[in-house]
Order: sequence, then C-alpha cells, then structure tokens
Amino acid sequence: MNEVKILTGECRKSLQTLEPQSINTCVTSPPYWGLRDYGTGTWEGGDPDCPHMRLTKISKDTSTGHRGMYDQGSVVGDAIYKSSCPQCGATRKDEQLGLEDTPEEYAENLVSVFREVRRVLRDDGTVWLNLGDSYSGSGKGPPGNLNKDYHHLEHAHSKIVPDGLKPKDLVGIPWRVAFALQADGWYLRQDIIWHKPNPMPESVKDRCTKAHEYIFLLSKNKNYHFDPKGIEERVNHDTRNKRTVWTVNVDSYREAHFATYPPELIRPCIMAGCPEGGTVLDPFAGSGTTGMVASHNDRNAVLCEINPEYVEIIRKRMDSDMFIALV
Repeated sequence: MNEVKILTGECRKSLQTLEPQSINTCVTSPPYWGLRDYGTGTWEGGDPDCPHMRLTKISKDTSTGHRGMYDQGSVVGDAIYKSSCPQCGATRKDEQLGLEDTPEEYAENLVSVFREVRRVLRDDGTVWLNLGDSYSGSGKGPPGNLNKDYHHLEHAHSKIVPDGLKPKDLVGIPWRVAFALQADGWYLRQDIIWHKPNPMPESVKDRCTKAHEYIFLLSKNKNYHFDPKGIEERVNHDTRNKRTVWTVNVDSYREAHFATYPPELIRPCIMAGCPEGGTVLDPFAGSGTTGMVASHNDRNAVLCEINPEYVEIIRKRMDSDMFIALV
C-alpha cells in the first residue's frame, strides 16, 4: 500500500523532520509572487476586537486585516506588507511565501526552501518546479481584488512597481528563481513550457494573452535518475521522447477554490523522476494533486502544507485505499 504523509506547517520547518536522502524527486508549484494571500496570517497582541487596520506602502490609505476585508468586501491600498496595526499595536504573523516585498526576497526564500529539499533528496534526485510569471503594475489604485468565495486577496501586487522595474514590465519571476537556484548549486537541466489551450482571459489591448507557464527540471548532481519511458509521448502509432512544450488544459479541483495544476501535467515528472515504490515530495502541496498522482502510480508521497484548511481538502481528496499519515 502506498503512503501519503501530510506534514502541517511551514515547509522549511516540516522538511527538517525528514531524514536525509529519503526523497527520490520533488514535484511542486510554490505560491506565485504577489498572486494570492491564502489566509494563513494571524494577529498577536493588541485589542482582539480591533479590525486591525494596516498602513500601506503605496499610499497613506489604510486597509483592514482579514476580518475587516471581508466586512468591507474590498481592499484599499496594500493589504499585505505592513505587519502591525496602527490602531491597537497588534502584530501580524504570516509564514506563507509569495507575499514578499520584492521579487528578490521571494527568490531568496525559495532558495532557502530548496536547500532543505536538497538535504532530504537522494544524490540522484531531481526537482520539477512549476512557476508562472507576472507583470509590474501601474503603481496606481488598489493592489488586488478580494475573492469573496474564499476570502483571499488575489493579484495582490498587480499595482505595485518593484524597485528596478518600470510600470508594465514583465517581472521574470520564473527565471529569477531558476538562476538563483542554479547559483546556489543546483544543476539547471531544462526549461519546459506548459502551454495552456484554455488560459485565463485577460482584458489587455497591448500584448498577447498569457497562455504558458514554466516547469524547470533541476538536479542535485550531474548524474541523476531519469526514466525516459516515463516521459515518452505517443505520436501516430509510435512513441518518442517528449518535447519541451507540453500542451495541457488548465484544470481545477472544485473544493480548492482556485486553479490547480492538472494531474496530466505532473504525471510525466513523477514517472520520469521517481522509480516505482519511491517517494515524491511536494513542499507546497495545496490541494494535494502531487500526492494523488504519485499514489495512483505506485509511488509514496510526502506533502507539506501550511494551511490547515487545505490539509483537510487533501485528506478528503485522497482515495480510501491510500494510507494517509497526518503529522
């Protein structure tokens, strides 16, 4: 029976509980920079009845903390960066990634995560890293919209212009992270284009609609486990080595309240990177797609997830014949 182990908490702390060289491959999609506040933050100290206003970085307007945002139904100014309430002095604690002030800080945090991944990865292990890009904003107006169905701040940095960028610049997040990991010692083996035939619509008039993301293949060492049969694709009546453009429709899991990467996208990664009976790691598990695909293909999985609500989604999503260990 395959085991799916779920570790609840911040991924770097969870990874420290794993034995060195216990993982065959890592398949993951971290929270994208500035896209969404997953609601894991908490307030400490101050007045518990205070709505916890937070001063903004981009204006002198104020925006509420989570409870106040829901009451208002809208967000004014920057609802992410400031970590203290000017009204009562409460301090906001949040360990989730993706809410950093700058792309550089985001890349640095991911480098620190993957240092822990490297420790637990076998010497012949690989990482398959999915990342999407975003654009620098105009610097005007509110930074995002509240997803009323799930109380998340979406597109949080859409109006912010990071230092060194111009309004409307492509930020280049995937390659910033890839090069940072390469500089930290990882072998950057390949960039794969995830082509989306059904991308999210965009109301833009001066560029094309975004219809792709990246998957980076990284390895711990020069020589690594890679099963070419796991990456084969059928063409007419024959098979060939899979090309670097993968056309896969965007998929979603109904209870996850946002688009998740589809099982068809990561199945080749798992099959090529992990032998049967091995263990797949996802430090940013979300709704648990990596664990589900691994288990359905006779692999074990270790999933790290910071949000207890998503841990419950993972638990419900897994088939009853899977052995699930909650830690």
